[in-house]
Amino acid sequence: MTKFSQIGFLTSLALLLAVSIATAESPTKSARWAKAMETFAAEDAKHPTDPGGVVFVGSSSIRLWDLPKSFPDLKPPALNRGFGGSQLEDSIRHLELLVLKHKPRLVFIYAGDNDIAAGKDAERVVKDFQTLTSRIHKTLPKARIAFIAIKPSLARLKLADTMVEANGQIAQLCAKREELEFIDVWKPMLGNDGQPRPELFRNDGLHLNDAGYKLWNSLVAPVLEPRLESTAQREREQ
Repeated sequence: MTKFSQIGFLTSLALLLAVSIATAESPTKSARWAKAMETFAAEDAKHPTDPGGVVFVGSSSIRLWDLPKSFPDLKPPALNRGFGGSQLEDSIRHLELLVLKHKPRLVFIYAGDNDIAAGKDAERVVKDFQTLTSRIHKTLPKARIAFIAIKPSLARLKLADTMVEANGQIAQLCAKREELEFIDVWKPMLGNDGQPRPELFRNDGLHLNDAGYKLWNSLVAPVLEPRLESTAQREREQ
């Protein structure tokens, strides 16, 4: 082997080793959520859902939400498909398992919070929102989609300007389409001083406590009311 061949071989070997180390230390984005997706798949197999239900999807604000307690009259019960730390792109990547296979009539989304915390700008959040809703409607054209606004929080107050910008653009998009709805939780979560209300958060200043979810329940319930009323009416007629 010539000197130049040896150099080339060693260079290639070094590059291969670097890639291998990087792969080992930085698992793919899909692999990051493999365990959560396996859990969801197992739940689906054990408790299959009928079409026409309600799915909540997104990050930890969804995962920590006690939906049966919040909406006890909803039939069938809402399906919680929140996985903590996730971003919009993660819901897009696993959309079939999280949403499409259940064929819901209504999908609630809470995401964008972690996206911005990870350094994404408002335009990227809006673009991912559009991709997510477009893919849902490609398979489920009649499904309604409600986006729960990115919340203000004590822990991420420095990101407020970007969050407000993303919320504003998404609200405008929702206002133009009947099948989209924007649920504003930003303003109700601010006090008279314009700052996030501390009484709505857990000790980490990021996640909601019972008072925070009670507020969210009141803001989400009107979107569910038509279904709740029709369910009650059917029960009376039987």
